[in-house]
Amino acid sequence: MSYDSESSNPDSRSRRGRRRALVTLAALAPTVLAGWLVWQAAGSPGGQDGKPPRALPAPSRTAPSAPPGAGTATLTATGIPRSAAPTAPGGSGTGPLAGKTVVIDPGHNPNNFRHTKEINEPVDIGTNEKECDTTGTETNDGYTEAEFTLDVSRRIRVILEKQGATVVFTQNGDRTFGPCVDERARIGNRAKAAAVVSVHADGVAEGQRGFHVILPAKVKGGAADTAPIVGPSRELGVRIAGKFVLDTGMNASNYVGDGTALDTRSDLGGLNLSTVPKVFIECGNMRDSRDSALLKSADWHQKAAQGIADGITSFLGG
Repeated sequence: MSYDSESSNPDSRSRRGRRRALVTLAALAPTVLAGWLVWQAAGSPGGQDGKPPRALPAPSRTAPSAPPGAGTATLTATGIPRSAAPTAPGGSGTGPLAGKTVVIDPGHNPNNFRHTKEINEPVDIGTNEKECDTTGTETNDGYTEAEFTLDVSRRIRVILEKQGATVVFTQNGDRTFGPCVDERARIGNRAKAAAVVSVHADGVAEGQRGFHVILPAKVKGGAADTAPIVGPSRELGVRIAGKFVLDTGMNASNYVGDGTALDTRSDLGGLNLSTVPKVFIECGNMRDSRDSALLKSADWHQKAAQGIADGITSFLGG
């Protein structure tokens, strides 16, 4: 998923002053900042005040590199990874997440590119109108974001269902296109989900690397009123970011979020229209050669799924 530069985003401009201390910290001691993410994800004792501790140990591992010839997901004739065939929905009913419903939203749809007219139709996102959906991005050699998000999402489901959660998908490559962003939000709302995570990968310039988690801004307009979910969504996002660092070794984005791996947006219908805690995660940059090697690795997909699932579990108290 790629969007216009954050420099044009009023949410980002208004946050620059509040983030100045974190930017300075990121420049002087990035390992301490990584430690802060882990500390927050573990359930920091001081509350969500946005301030890192004075000093914390950072994760010892660094970003992994894909071994030669490793793990690019084998695809079926329809473009769906064979490594992640769908499993029957529904949790086990036992485990730490029993009774909890989680909605996983695999970004885009492998069939969207065949239906550009339909996905370009505008839908109401509360504050304005936006296209129904997009095709998403792809690596330079053609591995698509939609394929990536389905593979990782299916792996997340397996992990969460083993813990007893009921996992609902917004799409499983089984729809002609979409769903549109407003419907994606409604699916989570109707399910009364305890948490919703939209899985994506970015498509920006070479050299722009790392992951970030997108949090909902406080938005009110039309059908959008995010005030009740801003706080819990931030907690969900912080916990996912911290666990993602631990499980994947991926660095925080060097182009969004001022090194915090967190970014707040008011222009995404999937967040604006949600009435339950929801975040997006951009797992890396498909257009960067180093990130794309990871994003095409089935082994790394499993690490990404584990990080996201662990963050959800931590948020839900499992």
